[in-house]
Amino acid sequence: MRWPPATARLARRGCPPRCGPAPASGRRRRRCPGRIPRGESPVGGPQHRPAGLGCALVEKLGWTHVRPGVDRATVTLSNVLLRAPTAEEFPAMWRSLIDAFGEPLHESDQDLEQRAFEPDRSLIAVDGEDVVATAGILSRELTVPGAIMAMAGVTLVSVAPTHRRRGLLTTMMTRQLTELHEQGGESVATLWASEAPIYQRFGYGNAAPRAVLTGATRETAFRPEVDLGTGRVRRLSEDTVRPHARAVYEELRPSAVGWLDRSDIWWTRRHYDPDHQREGHTELRFAVHEERDGQVTGWASYRIKGDFGPTGPNGLMAILDVSATTPPAYAALWRFLLDHDLVRRFRRRMCSTDEALQHLVQNPRAVQTELSDALWVRLVDVDRALAARRYSTELDVVLDVEDDRCPWNAGRWRLSAGPDGAECVSTTAPADLRLTSTELGAGYLGGASLTALARAGRVSELTTGSLQRTATAFGWHTAPWCPEVF
Repeated sequence: MRWPPATARLARRGCPPRCGPAPASGRRRRRCPGRIPRGESPVGGPQHRPAGLGCALVEKLGWTHVRPGVDRATVTLSNVLLRAPTAEEFPAMWRSLIDAFGEPLHESDQDLEQRAFEPDRSLIAVDGEDVVATAGILSRELTVPGAIMAMAGVTLVSVAPTHRRRGLLTTMMTRQLTELHEQGGESVATLWASEAPIYQRFGYGNAAPRAVLTGATRETAFRPEVDLGTGRVRRLSEDTVRPHARAVYEELRPSAVGWLDRSDIWWTRRHYDPDHQREGHTELRFAVHEERDGQVTGWASYRIKGDFGPTGPNGLMAILDVSATTPPAYAALWRFLLDHDLVRRFRRRMCSTDEALQHLVQNPRAVQTELSDALWVRLVDVDRALAARRYSTELDVVLDVEDDRCPWNAGRWRLSAGPDGAECVSTTAPADLRLTSTELGAGYLGGASLTALARAGRVSELTTGSLQRTATAFGWHTAPWCPEVF
């Protein structure tokens, strides 16, 4: 939603508090309470179960009456209810989230977010008249290796500073995953995290990192063999560029692992351009690459921040999008952006780790790359999720999966897969690899190498040669990346 100041936008997608279930530590566990009406449950940190969770899962999570080091009276939150909000409650939900992240309230931000809000897929924790925790799911589509699948996009997650460290985040995250499983919903959930360590506790893996590209524009001469084509670059308004950008995006999306579907509301969010988010940059500007026959084969969006130093102009080109269906169009758009007068620096804050610009320039040091986590992936149902994507090579492997958060995933699964399809079924056969749901999430899009995870001690090879075969099959010919925060 926010560009160029993406830091605050990234922060909005997670929850600052780091909450967790209390360890058993010898304390007597509470007997599971009676069935609570679906859609509403009392929350007392980890001592109460969300609606729809069975007794076995409550025992598996180890929820207890008290949390170590916290006074019993402090965590007895009998008045806190966890339930789905109504559409009319979104303003209160939004204010609670904004307050938790220490951001100013802007009505235009709230109005835009509410257009994508799905009340029946959201949760709020209410203490009296106060909303003290929030979480939501967005119904999106995700491109995975060889396929496009339904995705549960976790968003709007926060806990009020008055109610932190009481298990609210754990309760909401567990309830989301459990209801997706019980209702046969999306087999994969994803999110952007405000703090990278938080969601690994819930089985999310760092699946699609992003690259930040920066450099000096005068050092970006292209290699002599680069073909810029015979087309031209034109400036267009946002209204005029949108249908062209949409057409290019949809042509690329089926093979762009990590990309999401983008309806009108998501295009509006992509080009959202309020004054309070510009931080001294210009308005968002747009350009297209047009072939001689008038066909648009690429588009770019960008801002400029003017600056002058002791030696002259030192402007910054801040780039949001550069996408094209042909190599010449891609190269021509980059050349247009880098050759602006009075601009000496460029920054693309969010792009693929294998962005082709790095291979266009004559001097590879001209493009500096910084990596960061971006899209985190959680397999809600291991069997359905692994069967939904395609694999680079034929594979027959038995995975021993550890999953404390979603116990229905724990156990051994035989994955029979290849470029044309996959099947994943429960088995009692001996396991070839052992890993947790976090590692499966990290490797699901083909970004994180299972071999690298094994070197870090996070994947165990039980059958010689199985790691290499599985890592090769899970890999893909392009690096995954997600171009938008949700």
